[in-house]
Amino acid sequence: MSSSVKKQLYEALANADGKYLSGQALADIIGCSRTAIWKHIEELRKSGFELEAVRKKGYRLISKPDHLSGHEILFGLETKTMGRNVLYYDSVESTQMISHKAAREGAPEGTIVIAGEQTAGKGRMTRPWHSTKQKGIWMSMIIRPKLPPQKAPQFTLISAIACVRAIEEVTGLEPNIKWPNDILYKGKKLTGILTELQGEADKVNFLVIGIGMNVNQREEDFPDEVKKIATSLEFESGHTVSKTKVIQKILLYFEKYYELYMEQGFAPLKILWESYAAGIGKTIIARTITGEISGIALGITEEGILKVEDEKGKIHYIYSADIEFPS
Repeated sequence: MSSSVKKQLYEALANADGKYLSGQALADIIGCSRTAIWKHIEELRKSGFELEAVRKKGYRLISKPDHLSGHEILFGLETKTMGRNVLYYDSVESTQMISHKAAREGAPEGTIVIAGEQTAGKGRMTRPWHSTKQKGIWMSMIIRPKLPPQKAPQFTLISAIACVRAIEEVTGLEPNIKWPNDILYKGKKLTGILTELQGEADKVNFLVIGIGMNVNQREEDFPDEVKKIATSLEFESGHTVSKTKVIQKILLYFEKYYELYMEQGFAPLKILWESYAAGIGKTIIARTITGEISGIALGITEEGILKVEDEKGKIHYIYSADIEFPS
């Protein structure tokens, strides 16, 4: 079955909203014979779609697989730009690497690169990121904001808000943001965000924003060294979560906040970010390349820089650090 026929057939059944469509109705929509429709239905079933066939009524869609693809993400996507161009791969070393190449070759703003698995996923400071096959969201977004390079770190914070809002809406969980780039639930890591810049002294050419989110992993899916510090949406919610729905909501909220940022700057988003932030008003330890700073986290500046007040009342501005919450 060609991808276009599969897309047409899937969309016709999905648009029927649980009602039956006759073989003839589907044949008319797609422009083929009823016999061909039956063959296409069987191929959809082999792909993991659950379809019911009732004599004299026709076919209806019961459920679809949650294996990511461009078709799955585009169907029901509510954005104008984000995610309208999807590059999907079953397995890659890193979606960041592919996104950089695609961006250099002219991929339009809003392009997303998604993989079923990453064999060499990476986080901040070149740390490895464990990307279980088909269990999580391994995605990178390409944007081309007309801004100076020093504004780039703010997009990590914007992305974090979008991820939290998506998780809230799809699962009902209420996660927190750990500055600068982690989403936590009850102190365990759900999501990491990595923003990388390609630009010149006075302008951004493009940003690649990588999002790694643990969605349907179970405890046995995590390596031993990760189990104590990581969790997943399924583990915390108690049920399997649709990766497609989460991605669509991330893209929707990111587009909304990106537009708001370009219109009004970071000020309104700073307030929203701090409302989700873990550790604000509490003692934290910031481990930087030059040493360790302990103090009260006061919040972030308009540039997204973390402010920490030490025991002597001195305020430190933290540009990059690993943050710990003393027990």
